[in-house]
Amino acid sequence: MESLALSVLPVPKPSFFHSNPTHRKKGFPCWPPCEPRTSSSHVSTRLNCHKMFVPGFGEASPEAKASKNLHHFFNYIAVKIVSAQLEDYNPEAYKDLMEFLETHSLNDGDEFIASLMRESSSHKALALRILTVRSAYCKHDFEWDNLKRLAFKMVDESNTKLMREYVLETSHVTEKETGK
Repeated sequence: MESLALSVLPVPKPSFFHSNPTHRKKGFPCWPPCEPRTSSSHVSTRLNCHKMFVPGFGEASPEAKASKNLHHFFNYIAVKIVSAQLEDYNPEAYKDLMEFLETHSLNDGDEFIASLMRESSSHKALALRILTVRSAYCKHDFEWDNLKRLAFKMVDESNTKLMREYVLETSHVTEKETGK
């Protein structure tokens, strides 16, 4: 039998593999993988190598969006803390804050505080108290490690539950047979 000889032709590197890492377009995953991101003196929200590309966030990252939501949440927590404190030792200020809350949304924390500051001098004092509590809670009381642990746990448990439900649906196995 005759052996077939295959000649190997050089195949050019696809255009999406950049040989020079400085010419990569922002927001696109890099390949081959480059150095993992390292901490720097400034905060960067740019997407880096070894991370999934998440479309739809523009120049911000999903972490930046989560940070913004946490910022608003910390404002909500600070308002709850301050209102609970005021309820006991300053009922008049508590009443003012509750009336303000009836007409102003807490969805945007900074907008809420800006409006509260401009309402009156007594409201300005409330706003400054909320700002102080918001900062202290974020820096000293919020359990960041616990947040990460709970987020991991919630994702894992949810994934397992959804996969289990899907398998049960598609395999026609009853819960009685699985012991659950």
